[in-house]
Amino acid sequence: MNIYRNIETLPEFRKTILTIGSFDGVHLGHQSILKRMVTLAKEIGGESVVVTFYPHPRNVVFPNDKKTFLLNSPEEKIEEIRKTGIDHLVIIPFSVEFSQLHAREYVEKFLLAKFHPEYIVLGYDHKFGLNRLGDIRLLKEYSVRYGFKVMEISAQELENNTISSTKIREAVEEGDVQKAYQYLGYPYRLSGKVVYGDKLGTSLGYPTANLQLHFKDKLLPKEGVYAVKAIYDHLTFDGMMYIGKRPTILSEGLQALEVHLFEFSENAYGRDVVVEFIEFLRDDMKFSGKEALVEQISKDEAAARYILKEYNAFKGVKAPKDQYCHSELQRKRFSGIISSFRLIQQ
Repeated sequence: MNIYRNIETLPEFRKTILTIGSFDGVHLGHQSILKRMVTLAKEIGGESVVVTFYPHPRNVVFPNDKKTFLLNSPEEKIEEIRKTGIDHLVIIPFSVEFSQLHAREYVEKFLLAKFHPEYIVLGYDHKFGLNRLGDIRLLKEYSVRYGFKVMEISAQELENNTISSTKIREAVEEGDVQKAYQYLGYPYRLSGKVVYGDKLGTSLGYPTANLQLHFKDKLLPKEGVYAVKAIYDHLTFDGMMYIGKRPTILSEGLQALEVHLFEFSENAYGRDVVVEFIEFLRDDMKFSGKEALVEQISKDEAAARYILKEYNAFKGVKAPKDQYCHSELQRKRFSGIISSFRLIQQ
């Protein structure tokens, strides 16, 4: 896949199949659009082109509103789009000036002048131009005059809920990483560098890798404890992650991102780790003391190991043997997780 970041130096595309959008998360709905484009490009001997934006348009147009934190870093978005087989990706540096283009200017000076599309493929609710006044109907008006075709993609449904980046963000913020997985088609992820902490985890018998995120605008899941998979040095480990302010230990603390990897004893300082969220275990909470905290962490480990054992079996991953089985309640909850994973495979 070719990547372009300057719209003034774009090549002459051939029989362009074009789509435009933020594509935050590159979720199953997005993937449906992109894969359809790839198929169409092959059918007509053309090239598939995705136009996306960074920063997120909402953060530029409404700078005083609550900031929109993102499901993907730019690098993650590029990789997920690459997986769909798209030929070309154009990343527009979104600015106030660009946002002021009227809908007809957007079509004439941007879409037609820069891409000369043969097809424009868009979701059913796509809006563009100043005040979002441009829509599918306007594009169809231009298509008659300029000879391109407009392909409208209907709402993608999963369990009767329309998939959207907004709904996935809401799920992540609520700690519902299972729903996020279900809508994305892959686990929600955080990536960062392992940095030195205060070694509180080690003092509790659970050494952790403290993460410093690579992408400051990445959306964090709800504070609490999660069963996770972690990728380190091209190897994948089971583990659990804590997001929170450690209220049992510190009266006032900064938010910590700590991952404890099972069967791991290397020195990872300064190295990169990618954490994949599989299931939420519990909320962050304050305990009566270190002893009670350690007792709960032991229960968290048992729950995480059980969940990940079942997850690994479902995904065909060979995992180390263990005897952990948290509770009958955990077994019942996990049956729902497996159902969600099966939906993703369909």
